[in-house]
Amino acid sequence: MDQVSPLTDVRTTPPRVPSFADYAPLSVAEAPARLAALPGIAARLGGDPSAWSISEVGDGNLNFVYIVNGPDGSVCAKQALPYLRLVGESWPLPLSRAVFEHAALVRQAQDAGPGLVPDVLHFEAGQALIVMENLAGHVIWRQALIDRQRHETAAPVLGRFCADTLFKSSDLALDPTTRKREMAGFAANDALCQISEDLIFTDPYHDHPGNDFTPELAPIVDEMRADAAWRMAIQDWKWAFMTRAEALLHGDLHSGSAMVTPAGSDERVRIIDPEFAFYGPMGFDVGAVLANLWLNAASQPGWGGDWRAQQDWVLAQTTQMWDAFTGRFSELWRTARRGEAMVDRVLGQAGPEACAAMLARIQVDALGFAGAKMTRRIVGLAGVADLARLEPPATRAACEARALRMAGHLVKEARSIASVAAATDMARDMLGETQ
Repeated sequence: MDQVSPLTDVRTTPPRVPSFADYAPLSVAEAPARLAALPGIAARLGGDPSAWSISEVGDGNLNFVYIVNGPDGSVCAKQALPYLRLVGESWPLPLSRAVFEHAALVRQAQDAGPGLVPDVLHFEAGQALIVMENLAGHVIWRQALIDRQRHETAAPVLGRFCADTLFKSSDLALDPTTRKREMAGFAANDALCQISEDLIFTDPYHDHPGNDFTPELAPIVDEMRADAAWRMAIQDWKWAFMTRAEALLHGDLHSGSAMVTPAGSDERVRIIDPEFAFYGPMGFDVGAVLANLWLNAASQPGWGGDWRAQQDWVLAQTTQMWDAFTGRFSELWRTARRGEAMVDRVLGQAGPEACAAMLARIQVDALGFAGAKMTRRIVGLAGVADLARLEPPATRAACEARALRMAGHLVKEARSIASVAAATDMARDMLGETQ
C-alpha cells in the first residue's frame, strides 16, 4: 500500500446546529436587499440590487430555490423551510437539514475533487441559507434522460463520485476517532433519515395515506403486500440502512440530483442536494443511481418511438456506472487505505481478495437497495417523472408493473442475482415486454 500523509480536512469540525431564533423565509421581494447585505455576493452579481432578476426554480418538494442574475454574474440561493413543502405545514421539518447539506457539499468537494458539486459562496446557518454558484447551462439529468439525450459521461462520473465520497469517509481512509466524530455529527440529521426509513422501507408496504400510485396498479400492489418473503426482505434492508454506518452517504442520489450540460465533447456533471446526508451502508447511494436508471429503462416503451434502442443505451449505463465505481474504489484501496479497517499488517498478501470481497458485498447491497428505491418511487410518495408523466394511465401502469416486478426480484433475491450485470440482463428481459 502506498504511504499517504494523514488527511487534514473539514472533518475536524463536525457540523453544528445553530439557533434559528432569527430565521426568516426568503421571498422574491426581499431577496435583493438580503443578498445585497453580503459583500461577496453583491460583488459577484454587480450593479444595483433593484435591477437584479430573481426567479424561484425549486421543484416544490422541500425548499425555496432562487436563481438571482445581476449584470456581472449570477448565484443560486437555497433556503430550507420548517416544513415539507410538498405536503405543507402539517409535516414539520427541522431547518438544521441545511447545516448537513452544507457540510456534505464541503466534504464532497474535497473528497471527489473540484467541479463535481456546486461551489458554496456563502452559508448562513441561522437562516438555513446556502448561496452557491448558479449551474447555468446545466439541466437535470432525469429530464435529459426523458428527452432521450445520451450523456456518455454521466454514469461513469456518478460511479467515481460514489467511490471517492464513500471510500474517503469510511474507516478505510479515516482514522477511527475522526470517523466516529464525523458519524456522530451527521447522526443529528435524524429527521431526514426517518423520512427515508418511512418512505422507502415502510409506507409502501401498508395502506399509508401518503402513498400515491396509479390506480390500475392496485392488483400488483396488493400482490406485493401479500408477499411475506418481500415484506421480510424489505425489513432486512431497512435494518441494514438503519444500523450499518459505513460511510457518509449523499442520501438522495439519483438522476434528479445530478445536473448535466448538453451532450457532447464538453459534457459536465454536477451532483446537488445532499441534504439527506448521513452515515449508512455504502451500497445505498450506488443502488439509488441504479434504481433510477432502471426506472427510466422501464418507462421507455411508454414513450414510444425507437424505445428499444434508448432502453438498451440506458441499461448499458448501469454497468458503466458500476464499472467506474469498482475501478476507482480499487484504485483507492491501493493508494488511499490509511484507516484502521482492512489493514495490510493483518491482510498481508490477501489485500486484493479482501477488496474483491468488499466490492461483492457492496454490489449485493446496491441491488437490494435499488429494488427498495424502485418500489418506493412506484408506490410511495413523490414518484419519478420518467413514469409519472406517461399517458394514458393504462400505459403508465403497464410500465410500472414491469418495474415493480423487477424490484421484487432485487429486494428478495439480491444475493442470488449477485451482480449489476446479471440484474441488467434481468431488466432487459423484464422491462422490454410490450404486452
